[in-house]
Amino acid sequence: MRSLKEDPRYSNKIIDGKAFADQLCESLKDQVEQLKADKDIVPGLAVILVGSDPASQVYVSNKNKKAKSLGYNSKEILLAEDVSEAELLKEITNLNNDESIHGILVQLPLPKHINKDRVINAIDPDKDVDGFHVVNVGRLYTGQDSLVPCTPQGCLLLLQDYFKGDLAGKKAVIIGRSNIVGKPMAELLLQQNCTPTIVHSRTKNSEELIKQADIIVAAVGIAEFVKADMVKEGAVIIDVGINRIERDGKFKLVGDVDIADVIDKAAAITPVPGGVGPMTIACLMKNTLQAAKNSI
Repeated sequence: MRSLKEDPRYSNKIIDGKAFADQLCESLKDQVEQLKADKDIVPGLAVILVGSDPASQVYVSNKNKKAKSLGYNSKEILLAEDVSEAELLKEITNLNNDESIHGILVQLPLPKHINKDRVINAIDPDKDVDGFHVVNVGRLYTGQDSLVPCTPQGCLLLLQDYFKGDLAGKKAVIIGRSNIVGKPMAELLLQQNCTPTIVHSRTKNSEELIKQADIIVAAVGIAEFVKADMVKEGAVIIDVGINRIERDGKFKLVGDVDIADVIDKAAAITPVPGGVGPMTIACLMKNTLQAAKNSI
């Protein structure tokens, strides 16, 4: 069975995040070479992984490979599941003081005995390439230069490309209110003169609100939650969800949007996989390069 991306009826509706991410990374690679030639600086990224969660191991490995392929100085720090919070904080302090490291990322989730907020806020805000530190959150929400969370940043770049830079006046609905995607996504769209609305589990008449949207960003974590009857004709949909489901005796990855159901009504949509995921890693690389430039 052909994928929607291969189907000629729908291929022009697919927003190819992987292709966009590859182009962005090629641009970053050129900038890295220029930075090294001009300032003798190589962007340094350190990723800390606590424990042995298989999904986290894959994410960390992918980030490390991408960083090295772009000419970054990439460092993996693997810590045991039972590492103390104090030991983890000491590792972060050492990286904060290491001038060769410009970006620090602690892979989430963390074990339950470690306070996630304390760990995130121990990172030097200028090295916080995830954009989760309260200082970077404050900078984002007050319109100052900041390191922006990678997933919503990637979503915005795809939308800016699709709409040729003009998002003004668009009604946008973000499904999900997480600190990682939902809230910063709303702020980024607001800065582009959109009218963003966040819907969540306690929102009344959420389907009616979603159906009014010119832009839908689905980040709710429920497999194929968004159906055709929730989508306005001509809506542009960014699907952030990554859900593993069993279908026909096989496991597959699907998004928060039922892409086969909505494809006829949507003007454009990101696939899962191959949509937002590659953009998240590309924007992590973008943030690390920016942090290196900011350090000069």
